[in-house]
Amino acid sequence: MKKWLKYVKPYTKYFILGPLCMIVEVVGEVAMPKLYSMIVGHAEKHLSAQADGSVLYVTGIALLMVLTALLMMAGGIGGAYFGAKAAVNFASDLRLDVYKRVQDFSFANIDKFQTGSLITRLTNDVTQLQNFVNMLLRMFLRAPGMLIGALIMCISLSPKLALVLAAAIPVLAVLLFFIVKVGFPRFGVMQTKIDALNNTVGENLTNMRVVKSFVREDFENEKFHKANNNLKEAGLRAMNVMIFTQPIMMLVMNLTSLAVIYFGGNMVIGGSLAIQDFSALLTYIMQILMSLMMITMLFMISSRALASSRRITEVLEEKIDLNDTNAAHKDKKVEKGEVEFKNVGFRYYKNSPDEVLSKISFTIHAGETLGIIGGTGSGKTTLVSLIPRLYDTDEGEILIDGVNVKDYDMHTLRDGIGMVLQKNLLFAGTVEENLRWGDENASEAELREAAQSSQADGFVQSFSGGYAHEIERGGANVSGGQKQRLCIARALLKKPKILILDDSTSAVDTATEAKIREAFKTSLKDSTKIIIAQRISSVQDADRILVLEDGRIAGLGRHDELLQSCEEYREIYTLQIESKGVEENG
Repeated sequence: MKKWLKYVKPYTKYFILGPLCMIVEVVGEVAMPKLYSMIVGHAEKHLSAQADGSVLYVTGIALLMVLTALLMMAGGIGGAYFGAKAAVNFASDLRLDVYKRVQDFSFANIDKFQTGSLITRLTNDVTQLQNFVNMLLRMFLRAPGMLIGALIMCISLSPKLALVLAAAIPVLAVLLFFIVKVGFPRFGVMQTKIDALNNTVGENLTNMRVVKSFVREDFENEKFHKANNNLKEAGLRAMNVMIFTQPIMMLVMNLTSLAVIYFGGNMVIGGSLAIQDFSALLTYIMQILMSLMMITMLFMISSRALASSRRITEVLEEKIDLNDTNAAHKDKKVEKGEVEFKNVGFRYYKNSPDEVLSKISFTIHAGETLGIIGGTGSGKTTLVSLIPRLYDTDEGEILIDGVNVKDYDMHTLRDGIGMVLQKNLLFAGTVEENLRWGDENASEAELREAAQSSQADGFVQSFSGGYAHEIERGGANVSGGQKQRLCIARALLKKPKILILDDSTSAVDTATEAKIREAFKTSLKDSTKIIIAQRISSVQDADRILVLEDGRIAGLGRHDELLQSCEEYREIYTLQIESKGVEENG
């Protein structure tokens, strides 16, 4: 409960004013039948008399009813307004906190929840809580207030007829228990099916070009159909709780009303109950039953809200495996760019006996260019991902400028490292807006210089809008090579002390790649450069080359040294030379 109070406190006045306004409406609803019965009773007593006092009495009660109706209207509007204000602000702050929490997640945390599930929790689950809060503020005082008020009036008018309710209330109590007991787990299942649907849709839209190129539309339609059907069936199972309880509730209400009419009518005929009291009593009985129905509806909504709150709590309370809480040098910045691996080991799954990296030890001197090469699955990307702490080592340590990366402030550490990932991503917006991810305060000249160094300026200038050209989501309207060069420019603009290029020039031709490497010698002459590549030609001019095989170091040295000393490197070189010769002769 405490974790939700932080979202209530800033809007306490709305959380108080909303229910208070609803109490005003309840008082009016309870008073109205009594006022009406007073007019009917007075009219019955003076049916044959035309006294001025009677007219004045009826007029006074009528005016009081009009005033009561106006107060009810004001209370109803106020309750709805303040309830909505409180609920929307509550949801907005909660959604922001959940989003911030997700931003702090490591890759392992994100993999645990999956993207589609996180989207559902940020949208659908928060909306369910918002609806519950809104309904709660409008009903949690109104329904019990109306129930208690109408029950008191019923007992005061006819204790005998009030006993009819004793049979109805236990039935409704059993229904409430059924809703909570059966509905809660079903709504939880339904939310997980929404997760699955979102994952399917997200994957399809992200990979639409692959789907079309492999003519897999029918397969994707079938996959969506299956996920959609699963959601439909889970939704129906959850809604069946409401479908089952609603008619029973109406039946109980109607039977109760009939019982009151039957017994009350006999009492009126027998003269033990006045007609005006019987009229008011019927209204109060209906108010009691309606309040019980509102409470039941609140429990229905709460069943789904409870499932959503549990899912949101899982995100908020998820233990983040990467943090800088115990960092010993939070004020330190990356100044030189020297990187040292000391007996590093890493597993993606902590309990797995198989290491992705094992006993990795080497040093990259400040300003040095290190090439990394190796077969698919050899651990190249994992190795460089440990430097900015996208993952943490399981064994050993990584030092930057002599300080363990775990002792840096995480933001400061990553701010000193530029990384162009294997999967190049651009965001919807202009070319300039995408480049300014590297430095939002960069001048136009710095922007152009970074683009020229990455060999991107030429094709950007060819766009109709130049640097104001709109990039579609994910960079869908630029080629793979253009996307890579823009991502490199973005990293260069950051002027990092350590630059990591993870196979980031695979989509550009060798001549363009050579120009980019040459530009590094001037634009990043003092920065440490780590270049992962599949082509030996991309790294053979590096100061040193690291050869990885099955997560272990197979060789480390210059190109000519490795040709003599490292069999794995020599095999890769020979295969690429032969392949190149075949292409040239072909």
